[in-house]
Amino acid sequence: MAKSGWKESGVPMLRRLIALSFGATLALALQAQQETVIRVNVELVRVLATVKNSAGDMVGSLAREDFEILDNGVPQQIAVFERHTEQPLSVALLVDTSGSTGKELKYELESVSRFLKALFGSGNPEDAVALYSFNWQITKHNSFTHNQGSIERSMKTFRAEAGTALYDAIYLASADVERREGRRVMIVVTDGGDTTSVKGFHQALEAAQMADAVIYPVLIIPITNPAGRNTGGENALSNMAAATGGRVFAPTVGPALDAAFAEIIKDLRTQYLLGFYPKAVPPTANRFHRIEVRVRRPDLRVSARNGYYGDAEGDSGPPGGRIPVSPQDRKQEK
Repeated sequence: MAKSGWKESGVPMLRRLIALSFGATLALALQAQQETVIRVNVELVRVLATVKNSAGDMVGSLAREDFEILDNGVPQQIAVFERHTEQPLSVALLVDTSGSTGKELKYELESVSRFLKALFGSGNPEDAVALYSFNWQITKHNSFTHNQGSIERSMKTFRAEAGTALYDAIYLASADVERREGRRVMIVVTDGGDTTSVKGFHQALEAAQMADAVIYPVLIIPITNPAGRNTGGENALSNMAAATGGRVFAPTVGPALDAAFAEIIKDLRTQYLLGFYPKAVPPTANRFHRIEVRVRRPDLRVSARNGYYGDAEGDSGPPGGRIPVSPQDRKQEK
């Protein structure tokens, strides 16, 4: 019996211990290697850009050398470039169902359905939409899906009531969008400003910028007289669009609303993807790094987000607001 016990705890056991020790060392080495990759990867900053000529037409034929990027005023080398990028779209669709939308809601949803058909009918089969409604509260009806029928069934349950938690809706949807790969877009269909949010304008905008989301507000303006409109809310959404590289639309319902959604589709299908690794950028007290994207031709105008959250004075470790590098991004480097 003692002999048997010695065999269990002697040479065979020693070999097992050595194997376990080797396996643990190998696992730690692999973990360290993965952590190193993560620290490198988080430094890529991606920027989606659209370019138009003086007539307002989209320009989709530019090359890498036609662009310049500055980070806090410091020129950067473009490491990733895609023309008409086919990276999948994640679209957070936010629909205002507050009491003031009641009269127009039916027509808005009909236009949204036509937009979904156009979006899913072309482009990347991995394009996906998540549907939210917001009045005094925010409801997430569909997680990101390519199933148009499922989204339309959810929209049939929409009823207009109560106040408008617009900023809360943008803030909460940003957290969902941030976890998605590829391009991130937020389309906000609303008739005006915020009335009941807990979060403010700056918190909502920061959340969208941290998520690297481009915001397209679609402002339904049934009242053309400024005295009856929430012009402050409209200006706030215009500023959000400009800061994230999107643009604002102010149609009436009907053909003008359909045209607005068609323009958004055109933007999404004619986007450039630019990426850079920040170099020689002195940290400042502000974590927000201001980005300027330029085109070398004076007759063209570029729209892109105006910054990202990165290093600040006194920071240690990897910055929290950098955009992860995907394997596809790494292949684009030259």
